[in-house]
Amino acid sequence: MRLLPIALISALTLTASAPLAAEEIDCATTAWKLIGANHRVCVYAYDDPAISGVTCHVSQARTGGVKGSLGLAEDPSQFSLACRQIGPITLPAKLPEDEVVFSEDTSLLFKETKIHRFYDRKRNVLIYLAISRKIIEGAPANAISTVPIQPWGGK
Repeated sequence: MRLLPIALISALTLTASAPLAAEEIDCATTAWKLIGANHRVCVYAYDDPAISGVTCHVSQARTGGVKGSLGLAEDPSQFSLACRQIGPITLPAKLPEDEVVFSEDTSLLFKETKIHRFYDRKRNVLIYLAISRKIIEGAPANAISTVPIQPWGGK
């Protein structure tokens, strides 16, 4: 009985420190597959976990077929990123210069997509950089989106 509260607190702590998961908006089929799921491009929304008022939308290619249906396929490094101010932005007192705000594995092993947030103080702009990388090969695919911090609704 005592282990349950400890396990619950540990799970909540890990969840709070991990980058947030995406909310799937919708997907469009790009190639029909006779067996297994179709190849698709899916759109996801990510709300910045540290800065309310900013949402990023990412479109990402998803591999279908039998391997894709079983979660064994490697998704291609094809994506797009658009981030926008959707409400008032209040920056935290200590905003890291480079922070990974979203992360997702795109293959069973070694491949991931990460979105980093940078702050350009001189221009008062948040910069979001998405990279897809294989741990062995580096970071060939990337996309960038900027969010100028502006007054919102008279605030």
